[in-house]
Amino acid sequence: MLLNLHVKNLALIDEADVNLGDGLNILTGETGAGKSILIDAVNMALGAKTARGLLRENGEPASVELLFQVSGEGKDEALEALGITPEEDGSVLVARRMSHGKSICRINDETVTVSKLRAATALLIDIHGQHEHQSLLHKAKHLEILDAYARLKEQGLKGQLSESYRAYGKAQKELSSYEMGEEERIREMDFLSYEIGELSGAGLKDGEIEELELRHRQMVNGGRIMESLARAMEYAGGEAGAGDFLSRAVRELSGAAHYDDGLSELLFQAEEAEGLVNDLGRALSDYASELEFDDRELAALESRLDFLHGLQVKYGKTYEEMAQALESRREKLERLQAFDRRKEEAQEIYERAREEAYRLATELSRVRKEEALKLTASIREALVDLNFLDVQFSVDFSELSHISENGLDEIEFLISTNPGEPLKPLSKVASGGELSRIMLAIKAVLADSDEIETLIFDEIDAGISGRTAQSVSEKLNDIGKSHQVICITHLPQIAAMADCHYKIEKTVKSGRTVTEVTRLKAGEEIEELCRLLGGAAITEAVEKNAREMKELAKNRKQQKRR
Repeated sequence: MLLNLHVKNLALIDEADVNLGDGLNILTGETGAGKSILIDAVNMALGAKTARGLLRENGEPASVELLFQVSGEGKDEALEALGITPEEDGSVLVARRMSHGKSICRINDETVTVSKLRAATALLIDIHGQHEHQSLLHKAKHLEILDAYARLKEQGLKGQLSESYRAYGKAQKELSSYEMGEEERIREMDFLSYEIGELSGAGLKDGEIEELELRHRQMVNGGRIMESLARAMEYAGGEAGAGDFLSRAVRELSGAAHYDDGLSELLFQAEEAEGLVNDLGRALSDYASELEFDDRELAALESRLDFLHGLQVKYGKTYEEMAQALESRREKLERLQAFDRRKEEAQEIYERAREEAYRLATELSRVRKEEALKLTASIREALVDLNFLDVQFSVDFSELSHISENGLDEIEFLISTNPGEPLKPLSKVASGGELSRIMLAIKAVLADSDEIETLIFDEIDAGISGRTAQSVSEKLNDIGKSHQVICITHLPQIAAMADCHYKIEKTVKSGRTVTEVTRLKAGEEIEELCRLLGGAAITEAVEKNAREMKELAKNRKQQKRR
């Protein structure tokens, strides 16, 4: 659940710190007080794009922090899969800091990408605003809802189908590779035989190209090498060379050492240096005597290198790549030589994979149709609770022309909100306000199977009042028994049902308008209900009505607990 929301420097909010509770959390306030800014703040923390108008022109960065308490082994495992480990107390801190053109996202003080932030928070919180309500107009969402209700993920049936579908696709691709005529196959075999002969007949050796290139560089620069060796030998061992001068130094030091024992170490060093220079001179002479630069060898070497470089262009730059190219061509040739047998095997594998995929898809469809009957009844009951008194609700199934990873089903929710009217798709019947109530009904039905602990409802009260508003408040309270619910509203019927009530209001500080959020105490809740009920004029009757609404809400909560 969401324990704390901290917002700083976002639009009219200088700084707001909201500690949220279990059950139904209600936020109310005057129109324009900044209720929508809080939703924008949460969306920002979840990785959504932020409207530029929310960021301040003075360059102050905006920041939002969400502190969650994570419970459940499954949730921990899902976060671990994303590389996120909750703290020892089970908390996860999500933070996002934004200024114009810059965004920094953190989870538990570790910087993460926006995509990782979205993936992680999708496991923890779900916001239902106008956009989410509108998603009900898309049929793909209907299948997602049905599968969630049927707990198909937990049953493993969808996972089995997904795996089978991938095997089916792989078998289909393999079979399609055998779709060639006899003439094309013969041409391909001839070409592969030529390439195999060229590679296998090349006598390739690991490291040969590098060795030949080194020898070629040596031969091409042979004259320069011999000239440098001759000079080096002269400087090291010739007359007036280093060896000659070191020999003289040794003789001089040897004579002087008879009279001064302190020169013994220097004499030793001079003798060592003389020996090293003499060794160098002999080594240079030996190396020069072994060097051979034959024009015929150079021509043969260049011919071999040209051939190998040609193979590199065609088959790969390294010995390993060329060896792999030879092996792959041998496999292709063997495959084409056994074309008919291999094609029959591929056909058999394809048929088995197709049969299994369709079997699982058919079984999935059967389960969906059984669960759809239960879902239909549950949603209709929830809709009646939300004041759709004569509503009819149905799930329409149609079969796709081809199998997909989700099976063969395409479904669509149909509804009739008035007696005598035929069932029609939601997109042709429901208004914006009705869509919000339909989504609420669905969420109420899915409450037991929905693993996301925190649900935020925005604009849930659009276009409703009276008895319908009371029904919506009761349904929100029902969901609040198994989830943490956060709801922004302007209706007293919904506000009265709050387990925790927060007021959002504008104030003027230091000549500047700011938005503040305050958790209300019992008496303050009554005052806020009076404002929602009576506007500017709060009479005794309005206050009595507010107290009565709060008492009725309290009684209903107690009845539900029993």
